[in-house]
Amino acid sequence: MGQALCVCSRGTVTIDNKRYLFIQKLGEGGFTYVDLVEGLHDGHFYALKRILCHEQQDREEAQQEADMHRLFSHPNILRLVAYRLRERGAKHEAWLLLPFFKRGTLRNERERLKDKGNFLTEDQILWLLLGICRGLEAIHAKGYAHRDLKPTNILLGDEGHPVLMDLGSMNQACINVEGSRQRTDVCVALAVQNQLSIPQSPRHSSALQQFLASVMTVDPHQRPHLPLLLSQLEALQPPAPGQHTTQI
Repeated sequence: MGQALCVCSRGTVTIDNKRYLFIQKLGEGGFTYVDLVEGLHDGHFYALKRILCHEQQDREEAQQEADMHRLFSHPNILRLVAYRLRERGAKHEAWLLLPFFKRGTLRNERERLKDKGNFLTEDQILWLLLGICRGLEAIHAKGYAHRDLKPTNILLGDEGHPVLMDLGSMNQACINVEGSRQRTDVCVALAVQNQLSIPQSPRHSSALQQFLASVMTVDPHQRPHLPLLLSQLEALQPPAPGQHTTQI
């Protein structure tokens, strides 16, 4: 593995004329490093994703990932706070400054629940699925597909709303066939069900089980289009607190 430019312990980095204090490493993989930093101008925590670029193609791919983030302003898609290409001699690093989500990913949530012998409630599952599909709808509206949608690429906000991240795989993923685009990424429900271990039990209604069964149809051409999924999920959402459910 190549050596990343040093972000020293308790040191600071500067992006867009703002200084950020290094707090700790969050993770690394391949030639990508993620650090927790604190903005000295606002006291907020951020995730600094640093991509070690060996060649021009690496720099172009990092720029493309930043551009994909900038395409969207949506509550279910991770926003880009700032971007910088850092150069020091022959070394280059692309820095993507992103919001920090202390709850981590959907997979982290599943592991926490599993350790306690618990599952997400049906209301939580429906809320997650709705947010994921709304994020996909926004991506599809721009003519793209996510291409790497899985529980490790779904962050959870403080209130449990899902946020799609890791948009780098959207590079050159423009889909021109309408029906294909609307069915693309529906396999996220397969990943969600697998990761959350949704059982066939009285804990979950027949309506939810039927919905998941329709999405998990083996033949992707028989799976419902995204607009239909959204309509079904909105109908399955629980009523707001205090809202009457009795129909006259």
